[in-house]
Amino acid sequence: MFTPRAFAETDLLWLDRLLARDPFVTVLTTGNDGLPELTRMPVLFRRDGDRIELLGHWARANPQAAQSGPAKVLVDGPHGYVSPSWYPDKEPMARVPTWNYAAAELRGQLHHFDDEDALADLVAGISDHFEASVGQGWRFEPARDTHRRQLRGIVGLRFEVQQVQLKMKLSQNHPEANQLAAIIGLERLGNPHSTELAQWMRRYRDEAAAGS
Repeated sequence: MFTPRAFAETDLLWLDRLLARDPFVTVLTTGNDGLPELTRMPVLFRRDGDRIELLGHWARANPQAAQSGPAKVLVDGPHGYVSPSWYPDKEPMARVPTWNYAAAELRGQLHHFDDEDALADLVAGISDHFEASVGQGWRFEPARDTHRRQLRGIVGLRFEVQQVQLKMKLSQNHPEANQLAAIIGLERLGNPHSTELAQWMRRYRDEAAAGS
């Protein structure tokens, strides 16, 4: 992922926030034909300091489920169009449109597993996590034969992260007046996507100012 120095971030707190916001990631590997293969999937995210892993599962019929070794995972964040019309210095500086966004690219080692007990623990952990996120209480019950039989259709994934690339393109390369004007412009659009992007821009700006 091309990341100019102005937009590079190293604080893993932002990775925590990205994956808390959207744990539906893209897993990228290289297929037998040399072309990329990808699967979109929800994952459980675990981080202890610099040690990071993601857990998820493929459908057993997915060809990618047989792969292991080097891989990438792409994490999406908020994004949106920024109009140069919002900038106070748009005329003297000949400002142009841009697209602001936050994202992460993770590189590491991919491992697959199909041990039934390990799969049961994985499915229970994933379902507990996401059921809680919607205020519901459905549980995977490994002792129930009808539940346990479902494990035959999946293959587990464990991704050990070795390198994190965080890109926070949130107008921080602009003068303060432009940053604030872009935030206000996005807020005035009044749609959920622009409002969220404005919130991230404001938070990123405020935390950078507090740390300087």
